[in-house]
Amino acid sequence: MMEGTAGVSGRRHADESLLDNPDALAEHDPGGMLRFTASAGAQVRESAALAAEANLHLLEDEGRPRAVVIAGIGTAGRTGDVLATVAGPRCPVPVIPHRSAGVPGWVGAADVVIAVSASGRSPEALGAAEAAHRRGARLVAVGAPDSQLQSVAERARAPFIPVPRRAPARASLWALTVPVLLAARTLGLVKVNEADLAETAARLDADADRCRPTAESFVNPAKSLALGLAGSVPIVWGSSPLATVAARRFGDTLSANARYPVVTGALGEAGRGRVGLLDGVFGGLVEGERDIFADPAETDPDATRLRLVLLRDGGLNAEDDTDEPLAVEERRADAVQTLAERRGVRCDVVTAEGGSALERLASLMAVPDFASVYLALAHGLDPMAVPAITEMKELSNQ
Repeated sequence: MMEGTAGVSGRRHADESLLDNPDALAEHDPGGMLRFTASAGAQVRESAALAAEANLHLLEDEGRPRAVVIAGIGTAGRTGDVLATVAGPRCPVPVIPHRSAGVPGWVGAADVVIAVSASGRSPEALGAAEAAHRRGARLVAVGAPDSQLQSVAERARAPFIPVPRRAPARASLWALTVPVLLAARTLGLVKVNEADLAETAARLDADADRCRPTAESFVNPAKSLALGLAGSVPIVWGSSPLATVAARRFGDTLSANARYPVVTGALGEAGRGRVGLLDGVFGGLVEGERDIFADPAETDPDATRLRLVLLRDGGLNAEDDTDEPLAVEERRADAVQTLAERRGVRCDVVTAEGGSALERLASLMAVPDFASVYLALAHGLDPMAVPAITEMKELSNQ
């Protein structure tokens, strides 16, 4: 055995039958990642209640900021992308996700820094909170109660929203996102009301029910998506800025839970170069050699192929003044589906549903979140325990 492979287990090829065996799923998921993923709706409700109890009114005293920086890494950093896309192009001030230590050099007293960390101890969030305090910027901190981040917020006399650590960070996106959105609402940057939050939570609950372990693959959209991705190189593209955030989130969970390499991004950017992947050695070249009449079960299991996942967001309504860009996005999505079909590259489509930007985002994230867990389980991987993450932390902290 090679050095460093202790604790690395699983199988090269997915076991499709395992996904329709609830007892086997439970056995391979001892840490309960499926259960944590199903808690997304509850996370929205709990975090909304916790944010309502925090002293966010302190942010209102100095009015609208010059800019807002959301500081965090990993899933915490993804909350900044969610805020930026939900606020949209009409947001009156720049919303800037920041994923490295400290804060940008221009941050000062006119700005707001929102430091986010599920554990309350990430160096990026702590460094940003301390730098904001030194520079006189307004600070909001979101993270585990009784943590180092809470201590920094208390020293700065800044609002702190305690988010109990009930799940791994990557399964806590909604718990961390809602306080960020509500802090931004207090600053007048985003329109998110209680009905939006309630509908988003209900959407997440409904998708969790559709994706439950006891629902068989042919009626479970997450299991179906996982089985389609098995053995492939996934490409996940979003048709709009909102869908692109969901695409990048799917890339996060596919990598961390299922240990799959994945290409993610915006469909507009893909059309400037990456769409050429459909022509390549994992796309059209290998698919062109496949006998379309052959039994899929007889396909060479070692032939790696692309699998395209397209996240489509039809937008809201005409009053958003986005008719022309929306039409462009829709034509682009239709075009890439046609390209994939012509080259024999299989394509899955997830379409946004819901009345608000937040609910539509949830509808694009929920099924893929579950799919990443099911794909891990089909390969005999424990989605919770990632030896490489633990080992990297140990090596980095020596």
